[in-house]
Amino acid sequence: MMPEENEGPKDERLVQPPAFFPEEEFANAIFDDLEPVEVQIEGIYEMEVDRHPHRFIFLTDGEKRLPISIGFPEAKAILDPLEHETPDRPMTHDLLKTTIEKLGASVDRVVIDDLYRDIYYAKIFLNMDGEEVIIDSRPSDAIALAVRFQVPIFVQSKVFASAHKE
Repeated sequence: MMPEENEGPKDERLVQPPAFFPEEEFANAIFDDLEPVEVQIEGIYEMEVDRHPHRFIFLTDGEKRLPISIGFPEAKAILDPLEHETPDRPMTHDLLKTTIEKLGASVDRVVIDDLYRDIYYAKIFLNMDGEEVIIDSRPSDAIALAVRFQVPIFVQSKVFASAHKE
């Protein structure tokens, strides 16, 4: 089938979220609402919704709170280093931390930079040989690395604004 034969009505569910657009497309774009706000982890909480446990990490800038739904493994990956728990064997985020360090890089910060269709997106900012390397990430993985590297967590102001729209 030729590509033009496959063209039909566009399904908006198939549109890629902005966080995954290639950087070249935005090389000359200007975004006025990309002021990052440093946040702290307020806590990780579990609540029952429709008789099923749901876990949320709450981030706060001291005034606003941002709840992000996470799974049990992600909650554990964040809680362990916060509570100074060390597993017998390295978990995935511990392995990634060791790999980053062995490659001579470090994590500088993480930024939760997008909210698209109720899904949060994040970036991990690495410093490697004096150059910044940016990696797309799930927020829970970025936060798990941030607590291991003890680096700041930021949320773009537009994400706070989008999350608090009524």
